[in-house]
Formats: sequence, C-alpha cells, structure tokens
Amino acid sequence: MGNSGVYRTSTIRINRKVIYMFHTIKSIKPLNDYILLATFTDNTVKIYDVKPLFTTIDAFKSLQHTPGLFEQVKVDVGGYGISWNDYLDLSCDDIREKVIIQDKEKIFKYA
Repeated sequence: MGNSGVYRTSTIRINRKVIYMFHTIKSIKPLNDYILLATFTDNTVKIYDVKPLFTTIDAFKSLQHTPGLFEQVKVDVGGYGISWNDYLDLSCDDIREKVIIQDKEKIFKYA
C-alpha cells in the first residue's frame, strides 16, 4: 500500500468513462542474493532488491536467518502484495516503485 495507505492506480478513458487500473502482481520469483522478479498483471516485469529492508525493518532480517524462508514468497490474494508469512509482506506499490532494474535485457542477469 505504500506510505499513503492507498493503492496507486492508472486511469484510462474509454468512451468517456474513466477506468481505474490497479498495478497488481501476477507472479513473484525469488532469485539469488535476495532479489525478487515480479511480473505484474499488465506484463510489466520488475526486479526488487530486498536487502535494504534488512537494515531498516528488523522483521525482514528473518529472511537472512531462517533457511528457506526467502524462497517461500507468494503473491497475496488479488495480487495487491506479496508475503512470506503473517509477519513479512510487501505491497504491490512498494515493489513497482522501488525497483533496481526495469530494463528487460538486464533482468536476465538475475534470473
């Protein structure tokens, strides 16, 4: 949900009607070195580095210290975020906005 508590959307107009589009996550794949490969429902692909969270949010340190936990990441119902368990989650907005790489050519370096 990001800092504002409201999911961000894109708007488009079709026949004078405004349609709101949420940028929800279709799939999430854990990669090496605590990197996530996120594919959104609009087929945008983003790379997200989880490591900075280890120093800013104590709960995320468990991803480093609990073997296999990082690989258990899953997309939440509706695609509005991802989670590892009841205590660790990220919103779709956080992942979409705080990416390290958006260039599809460079993404394959991590996959």
